[in-house]
Amino acid sequence: MPEPDDTEGTVALAFSGGLDTTVCVPLLKEEYGYDDVIGVTVDVGQPAEEFDEAEETAEALGLDHYVVDAKAEFADLCMDAVKANATYQGYPLGTALARPVIATAILEVAEEQGCTALAHGCTGKGNDQLRFETVWRDSDLNVHAPVRELGLTREWEQEYAEEKDLPVEGGDGGRWSIDTNLWSRSVEGSELEDPAHVPSEEIYDWTESPSGKDAELVDIEFEQGEVVAVDGEQMEPVEIIEQLNEQAGAHGIGRTDTMEDRMLGLKVRENYEHPAATVLLAAHEALEGLVLTKEERSFKQGIDQEWAEKGYQGLVKAPLFRALEGFIEETQTRVTGTVTVKLEGGQARPVARESEYACYAEGQASFNTEAVTDDIEQADATGVAKYHGFQERLANKVSEAVDSAAAEAVTDGGNDGDEN
Repeated sequence: MPEPDDTEGTVALAFSGGLDTTVCVPLLKEEYGYDDVIGVTVDVGQPAEEFDEAEETAEALGLDHYVVDAKAEFADLCMDAVKANATYQGYPLGTALARPVIATAILEVAEEQGCTALAHGCTGKGNDQLRFETVWRDSDLNVHAPVRELGLTREWEQEYAEEKDLPVEGGDGGRWSIDTNLWSRSVEGSELEDPAHVPSEEIYDWTESPSGKDAELVDIEFEQGEVVAVDGEQMEPVEIIEQLNEQAGAHGIGRTDTMEDRMLGLKVRENYEHPAATVLLAAHEALEGLVLTKEERSFKQGIDQEWAEKGYQGLVKAPLFRALEGFIEETQTRVTGTVTVKLEGGQARPVARESEYACYAEGQASFNTEAVTDDIEQADATGVAKYHGFQERLANKVSEAVDSAAAEAVTDGGNDGDEN
């Protein structure tokens, strides 16, 4: 813990109004010696009631409270994730991408308000502490994590809140820990921590149970990898995400139940909802399949995976991340066109795609045409077929010959021994 001389002035706290950040307010004064604390809440698409809770709690604490609207910045980063086909261990990145956006907004408020330090309510077991601090530690401000540094438990926080008469309801806000933003909704904790537990439908809010709802087709339009329209209607990224969350969620699309490997090595059980992300990622990958060459698609898979890893780590300002984006942007110059996605029974399945940049000609691939092009006949493939696998066949024959000779030598040696 820092010495009191290092903790004079005002600290900006990433504030949600929940138990963790609420108890941090008095602790930053009592245990760290700060003169004042301000709370900063960043809007990346959370439900309105979360802002109401934060505002009410801040008022009850007498806390100066700032709310920053960063939905557009976050939506832009989500659309970059679409270009990178970004998933981490099978699910679309959501919370991970939101954290650097939130951390940057809080840092800007702290600098504007002349703060000397920044603080968050993350534990020492999760990823978010790292994602916040990689942004904050690039500044000249002190960084504090009271829950981690003081070794607080949820039980201790509840008792402390009761002792101090802090404005928290029930201490934990429900059985589960829920994080919501434009792109995804995560649910963890309580009985969900048991990998053998089968979650009930009550954990889901964005998605209906995938059942007998009639299938629906939706057209997703891209320009150079950017999603620009849904069903022919031009919209901004935030609107696109909000509409598809509702539209695809009605079909039960975008549920992930996974055992996730965190950066610190812990394995945790996570449940996610991400309807819009599921649809857009499926559509984008289908369009890339139409316009990119085999070599581009193959090489880009590794680039996309590295982008997702860095995004998961919150390192979206790293030199490598920028370099990866440079390659991705170059590949997107031809990713223009429309993909039709079928929404049905919890699945988002691309069923049609078209683009003026299609690396495809129906007449060349069709079984109903005799030639491939004017100067390429089907018979020309005979020579290719003869060479295809030639080296492999040769290697197998050589190995068989060597093995056969070795076996024969062993047999002959055995016979000589018997004759003697």
